[in-house]
Amino acid sequence: MPKAKKRGGAHQRGAGGQPRNVQPFSDEDASIETMSHCSGFSDPASFTEDGPEVDEEATQEDLEYKLKGFIDLTLDKSAKTRQAALESLKSAFSSKILYEFIMERRMTLTDSIERCIKKGKSEEQCAAAGLACLLCVQMGSGIESEEIFKTLGPVLKKIVCDGTASVQARQAELYSTMECLENIFIKAYPRDRDTNGVSSTPNTALHISALLAWTLLLTICPMNEVKKKIEMHLHKLPSMLSCDDVNMRIAAGETLALLFELARETDADFFYEDMELLTEKLRALATDGNKHRAKVDKRKQRSVFRDVLRAVEERDFPTETVKFGPERMYIDCWVKKQTYDTFKEILGSGMQYHLQSNDFLRNVFELGPPVMLDAAALKTMKISRFERHLYNSAAFKARTKARSKCRDKRADVGEFF
Repeated sequence: MPKAKKRGGAHQRGAGGQPRNVQPFSDEDASIETMSHCSGFSDPASFTEDGPEVDEEATQEDLEYKLKGFIDLTLDKSAKTRQAALESLKSAFSSKILYEFIMERRMTLTDSIERCIKKGKSEEQCAAAGLACLLCVQMGSGIESEEIFKTLGPVLKKIVCDGTASVQARQAELYSTMECLENIFIKAYPRDRDTNGVSSTPNTALHISALLAWTLLLTICPMNEVKKKIEMHLHKLPSMLSCDDVNMRIAAGETLALLFELARETDADFFYEDMELLTEKLRALATDGNKHRAKVDKRKQRSVFRDVLRAVEERDFPTETVKFGPERMYIDCWVKKQTYDTFKEILGSGMQYHLQSNDFLRNVFELGPPVMLDAAALKTMKISRFERHLYNSAAFKARTKARSKCRDKRADVGEFF
């Protein structure tokens, strides 16, 4: 009698030891209903109003089985296979809430990420670092995330400070200590204070990422530390406004706006000696018509620096509204904008879903517990089926989490089948 084929046989190595054929986590896997009803998680129009309901528990099991396969493939001998598995896990973690699944496998995932960072090259290291960020976003602000950071922090810091490592790898792995980040971006300061301009270098992208990551960490520092950092950098940062790289100018401008906001919070009578010279620079960038610069760069720069000038000169911030389902979030300060932009860069198209369902993100932005709406309430609201699906999925997750608390589970059962 012939043996039954093993499930997951597609993950086995082909003849001659060729890399495995990894089927990436597609947009279809990102949504429970999309497994049979649509082709893309990020396309609300792909959800039709009619169609049979899907067994969410069964579909969840299929999804988790596929993710287990990707976790296994992070240990593969082929670098391409490992990188593809990391990218697939990143896609899944950014588009779905997988707290219980990750909790049970957090040590295995952490070990896999550490191994890929140590063993891999530039692109694999970037993918692993991105997955580490998403892992912490999924786990929230508890002790589990602290354990992950304690394990991966030294590895990431070593690469950040390694001048021989590739620029791409160092740029992707910047979430380390503020001192480490400062040591990177201060290299963009001109050595001569009389220098009229700052030329970009192959490391400019790294300096920008270091500056933005440092700025984010500054927003959660105690006020006495904030004062020290402001005194140390506020008079130096304007020199970066003369850089020939538009992204560096914008990063420096946004950082200045945030520093002024924090400075005025700590001291209502805060006074900046070179205000006239600074506002002159900001106004020039807000109205820049340099013919030698690309039109797209000029439009982007003028838009940003109009807001920066208002922040520095008038203490004003143009409030933005972020809509997700029936909820609204108002971004009304530079600190909140910096935080939102950082998570949006990490989560991409999954940002709205996480704002609706991720307890950690909702705590960060003070949104309260996830809104649970019953079917009747959802139907009366003018929201798409895609948005209704998000809330149904969140309710399913909440029920699963509540049931799991009643079970006698190990703190970490590891990766087993």
